[in-house]
Amino acid sequence: MTQKADVFRFVLAFVAGFVAVLVFHQGLLALLHAINFAPRAPYQTTPIPPFGIPQFLSGAFWGGIWGLIWATITLRWQINRSYWLTALLFGAVAPTLVAWFVVAPLKGLPIAGGWKLPAMITALLVNGAWGLGTALLFSWFGRKQVLQ
Repeated sequence: MTQKADVFRFVLAFVAGFVAVLVFHQGLLALLHAINFAPRAPYQTTPIPPFGIPQFLSGAFWGGIWGLIWATITLRWQINRSYWLTALLFGAVAPTLVAWFVVAPLKGLPIAGGWKLPAMITALLVNGAWGLGTALLFSWFGRKQVLQ
């Protein structure tokens, strides 16, 4: 791959992670909220410091960053059953653990959603949905030969 193709691949990985938050992560959160499982509504517009960006767009940005990580670890993988399982597990576990044990304490919030089971399950589910969505979009870009 040329350097230009590598850069384009990572731009698309960022876009895949960003869009996966808006569609898959927030979409599942909307469903969980609609059935009264998750108290937090999707697409929160609460401004996030320091720039005052709406919360859901901040989350989408970080989804894009995690998309870059996904692209890095799956650089030469074939798209098969293990790819999808890894996407689900990566999405459910990695961003969730960072949110629970790094981000929450930095923001003065309780770790692991305060150890409340519905909050913990919600985090694992919506981040797992993000992982699958990112993998789906990223592989779709590859099938369209955008990454070739």
